[in-house]
Amino acid sequence: MTPELERLRATERWIAWARLVAVPFAIVEVGLLSTDYPSGYESWAWATTGLLTVAGVGFYLLSRPHAFARAPRRIGLLGITLDSVIVAAFVLIYQYEIGSPVNQLFFVLLVEAAVRYGIRGGLLMPLAIVPLLALAEWWRESKFENPPHGYQADHVVFPWGLLTLTGMIVGWLVDRLRDETTTSQVQVGEAERLRDELGRRADVLEAATRCARALSSSLDLDEAFEAFIRELRGFVPFDRMAIVLEEGGTAQVMAVAGVGAEVVFSRGSRQPVGQTLLAEILRMGQPVYREDMTDERYSEEHEFVELGLRCRIAAPLLQGPRAVGMISLVRREARAFKKQELELVGLLGRLVASAVQNIRAYEAERSTVEELRRLSALRADFVSLVSHELRAPMASVVGSAQTLRQRWRELNPSQRESFLALIGSETERLAALVGDVLDTSQIEAGTFTYRFGDVDLGALVRDTVAGMSLAQDEVSVVAEVRGELPFVRGDRDRLQQVLTNLLDNAIKFSPAGEEVRVSAYWQDSQVRIEVTDRGPGVPPEQQRVIFEKFGRGNSAGSPGNPGTGLGLFIARSIAVAHGGAVEVSSAPDLGATFTLSLPAEGSTGV
Repeated sequence: MTPELERLRATERWIAWARLVAVPFAIVEVGLLSTDYPSGYESWAWATTGLLTVAGVGFYLLSRPHAFARAPRRIGLLGITLDSVIVAAFVLIYQYEIGSPVNQLFFVLLVEAAVRYGIRGGLLMPLAIVPLLALAEWWRESKFENPPHGYQADHVVFPWGLLTLTGMIVGWLVDRLRDETTTSQVQVGEAERLRDELGRRADVLEAATRCARALSSSLDLDEAFEAFIRELRGFVPFDRMAIVLEEGGTAQVMAVAGVGAEVVFSRGSRQPVGQTLLAEILRMGQPVYREDMTDERYSEEHEFVELGLRCRIAAPLLQGPRAVGMISLVRREARAFKKQELELVGLLGRLVASAVQNIRAYEAERSTVEELRRLSALRADFVSLVSHELRAPMASVVGSAQTLRQRWRELNPSQRESFLALIGSETERLAALVGDVLDTSQIEAGTFTYRFGDVDLGALVRDTVAGMSLAQDEVSVVAEVRGELPFVRGDRDRLQQVLTNLLDNAIKFSPAGEEVRVSAYWQDSQVRIEVTDRGPGVPPEQQRVIFEKFGRGNSAGSPGNPGTGLGLFIARSIAVAHGGAVEVSSAPDLGATFTLSLPAEGSTGV
C-alpha cells in the first residue's frame, strides 16, 4: 500500500472510531436527556441513532487494508455523504427544542470534510451546509416557534460565516500538516537512501581497503597478485580476471586467473595494444562496461566469446592522470555486473596501479642492488685475479733477471737464451694484461678510438690464423674462407683484436692435439666469422655472463688458465661499435662456436 493510500485509510479508520464513540452520546441524549418529543420524533431519533451505529461499525470494517484498497475514495465519499444525512436528521429532529445547540453538529461535518480534503473540504462543506441551515431555520419557525417570530436570516448567515472561517482555518492546518508530513516522509526516505548509500560506499571502501592490504602484503609481485585475487574473488565474483600493463605500445599480462588463464592471454604474454579494449582504456582513462561481448567490438573478445565469457568490466590503472594499464573482470552471463561492483572495480584501478608501481619500483631497486653487489664481487674477483696475473709473470721476470745478473758468467749461452726467452714471453703477457685493462677503461669512458677504412676480412682471417699457429703448436688452427668476401667498413687492427681474442679463448680451452676451425662466409648482407673449438663448452646459464665485464665461466677458473674476464667483453664491444655482434652457441662437453657478424659493403675483396 502506498503512503498516500495508507494516509487515507488511517483517516477513514479515525473517523470510524469517532462515529462509534458518538453512539453512546447519542443514546444518552435520545434516551435520557431529551423529553417531550413530538409525536413520532423519538422514533426518528432512535432510528437515526441506529443508522449512526451501523455506519460506525460498517465503515470500521471497510477501513481494513484489503477492503479499503479496492475503492478508497468511494468509501470516503460515501462516508461523508452518510454522515451528512445523519447530522441533518438529528438537526431537524431536535429543532423542537427551542434554543437547542443542535446546529453545532454541523461543525462535525465541517471538521470531517477538512480532515478528508483539506482547505477544499473546509470551503465546500459550508456551501453544502447552507441549505441544511436554511431548512432547519424554516422547520423551527414553521413548526415549533410559538408565537412565531418570523424567519431569522441571521440564524443561517452567521453560522454559515462561522463555518466558512473555521473551515478555512482547519483546512489550511490540515493541508499544512499534510505538506509537512509529505516533506518529512521525503526527508526520511532521503535519509534512508543516504544511509543505504553510505553503507554501500562503506562496504565498497572496506572491500577496496582489504584488496589494497592484500596487494601490500608482499613485495613479491606474484605473491601480492595471488593475495589480491583471493581477496577480490570474495567481493566481486568473477569467471576470469586479468591485470594488464602497457609498455611501449605493447600489452603485457601481469596477472591472470580463471577461465582460460593458461591458454588465452596467459601470464607474461605480450601483444600489440592495437584495437584492444586496453587502447580504449588508455585513451579515455575511464572504466568501460561491455554488457555483452558477442558483437566482438574489440580484437581480443573473439577468444573470450569462444571460452563462453560474455560480460566484461575494465577499469584503468591510474598513476596520477595517466592510465598505465587496466584491470579486467569477466563473467559468463551477459549484463552480470551491478552498479556497486562497477564502482569497486573503478576504485581498485587506482589502488592496483599504486601497488604495482611500488612493487615494481622495489623490484627495480632490488635488481639494481643485486647488480651492484654482483659487480662489486666481480671487481673484487678481478682485482684478486689481476693481482695474481701480474704477480706470476713479474716473479718470473724478476727471478730470471736476478739469475742472469748474478750468474751470467756461470751460465752457458743456451741457458742465458732460455732465461731471456722467459723474460720476453712473461713481459708480453704483462703487456697483454695491461692492454686489456686499458682497453676496458677506454671503452667504459667512451674514449676507445677507431680508424675506419675498407677491410678485407678474408685476408684478415688468414693472417690472424697464421700468426696464432706460429705462436703455439699444441692446437691446430685451420682457416676456411668460403668464396670471396665483401669488404667491410671498419678498423682492421680492432677487428684483428676481436679475432685474436676469440682464437686465444678457443685455443686456451681446447685439449692438446685438437683442432680450432675458423670459417668465414657471406650470408644475408653480413660477413660471419665462426671460431669453433672442441673444449668443454659453455653452459647455457653462463653464455650471457662470459660477455660481461669481469665475467668468466667455470672453465675460466681452472688452474693454469685463469683468464681475466675481459677478452670477450672487449671483443663484443668492438663488434657492436662496427654495427655487428658476437654470439656463442654451445653445450657442455660439445665445444663452443663463437660467431662474429659484421655488416658488409657491396664490393668483394681480391
